[in-house]
Amino acid sequence: MIRITETIEIDEESLEFTSIYASGPGGQHVNKNRTAMQLRFDIVQAHTLSHTIQQKLIRLGGNRVSNDYKLIITARRYRSQARNRQDAMERLFELIRRAAEPPKPRIKRVRSRAAHQERLVEKRKRSEIKAGRQRVMINY
Repeated sequence: MIRITETIEIDEESLEFTSIYASGPGGQHVNKNRTAMQLRFDIVQAHTLSHTIQQKLIRLGGNRVSNDYKLIITARRYRSQARNRQDAMERLFELIRRAAEPPKPRIKRVRSRAAHQERLVEKRKRSEIKAGRQRVMINY
């Protein structure tokens, strides 16, 4: 088990790694070695994560989440496979930490009485302006 926070752990076997060819600079090293790593993490099968964390993780993952709810992280920042593997894991753990953060409570705004009155005066003025744009009905 890999500990992510004090309360969240994930099973190491739920992480599926695949080595892929890296793009970009690096000369023949890039063409010969599969240094980039692709990490697949099945969000729904991670029973140690609560349902709310799973839902938030799906939302945070965006287009990195496949149709079968697998989060796919591709790491190709480094030239070594081991460092890219570690980088992919760190990025996954950071996403899980962000998903586990409780939502910020909404603080209701309290306007002063003067601000409230000023707002109502502005609304009346705006209403009169718009009423003045209406067609004039002439009764003969």
